[in-house]
Amino acid sequence: MNRTLLLFAFVALLFVGTGVLQSWNSALGILNMALISAIMALGVNMQWGYAGLFNVGVMGFVALGGLAVVVTAAQPVPGAFSAGGWGVLAALALGAATIGGAVAVWRRMAKGWARTVALLAVLIGGFFAYRAIFDPAVAAIEAINPALYGNIGGLGLPVLLAWPAGGLLAALAAWAIGKTALGLRSDYLAIATLGIAEIIIAVMKNEDWLARGVKNMISLPRPVPYEVDLQQSAGFVAWAQGWGYDPVTASAIVVKLCYAALFVAVLAIIVTLSELALRSPWGRMMRAIRDNEVAAEAMGKDVTRRHLQIFVLGAAVIGIAGAMMTTLDSQLTPGTYNPLRFTFLVWVMVIVGGSGSNWGAVLGGFLIWWLWVMVEPIGLSLLGAITAGMADGSWLKAHLQDSAAHMRLLTMGLILLLVLRFSPRGLIPGR
Repeated sequence: MNRTLLLFAFVALLFVGTGVLQSWNSALGILNMALISAIMALGVNMQWGYAGLFNVGVMGFVALGGLAVVVTAAQPVPGAFSAGGWGVLAALALGAATIGGAVAVWRRMAKGWARTVALLAVLIGGFFAYRAIFDPAVAAIEAINPALYGNIGGLGLPVLLAWPAGGLLAALAAWAIGKTALGLRSDYLAIATLGIAEIIIAVMKNEDWLARGVKNMISLPRPVPYEVDLQQSAGFVAWAQGWGYDPVTASAIVVKLCYAALFVAVLAIIVTLSELALRSPWGRMMRAIRDNEVAAEAMGKDVTRRHLQIFVLGAAVIGIAGAMMTTLDSQLTPGTYNPLRFTFLVWVMVIVGGSGSNWGAVLGGFLIWWLWVMVEPIGLSLLGAITAGMADGSWLKAHLQDSAAHMRLLTMGLILLLVLRFSPRGLIPGR
């Protein structure tokens, strides 16, 4: 317990030092993304630390959480649903019916050429019928003021409802993925989840009718006040000036503090539920399955079912974090969902913090995100001091200064090596 408190105190000191030496605005901006990163790390830790499931499709579930914000909280585009909404729903229903029909044919018909012919007839016929309904509906939606809209819009609900909706959407996708991929070995499961995540991102980039694709969705609703509104409030301006702050800077700090309060509340709820689950008989069963699947199955545990259960739960937590991140940015930008940021980095958080430990995942989220943001400017200042005495125009000076851009990757690799060498189970090891 003392080690855990000391580690969290050290991380808190990093954020406080950032606020004192740079600005509290910057420190709070890093803190908010660190809170979201900690929630993502908790979701991955559930899958890997509880059950040993190697999920490399983190960015796919993050993207689905962001999509849920658009679908739930964005305002409906006038005329879009009447133009093609019903057609899209009918096409999606037809697509689901086609898949269901194909599964029924495969299960109920005897093996042979007749089953193969019937299966091909259902799939090919359903595909062409789907496209015949879907394509005209999509064209009608995308034709509505494409420069500004070109998409179907959302339901216009409060944006806080989009966070559980993001978890639900990611959980549904995880269930569909898990039903087909969880029977694979760990390395094949990693390949499958990575491929499916890339498919999700590709769909979001190319289906303009859904969330404008690479044209991005901007000005999404926020659960906190806008800085401009605070700056126009006479009472707030007087309060900020009374504390010696410029109203513009004060408004940015207050908005970030409001976000931080919401994110801390969500993180506290998830950590509390995770700790209760991990210490329950269910948690002990999951650790037994993780450590020895054969022995757990011999004791009567349904390993495949439990794997699916924890895979869905972990994906739901990642989806909630994805929805929170899109809300923080007030925009959905599918082009920014890359594996380095939403897969490699989250895995580093889990490994460094401690696989199987909820508090370790939280610590890793805070520490690694702070390093990810701060290492490059620190490296640039350090290299500037080292090269201060070198002649201007020197190739060595130019080379060293240009190398600052690679400090992030160098630092992540170095931290991984040090942790795996001196604390292979992480900074806060799981039981």
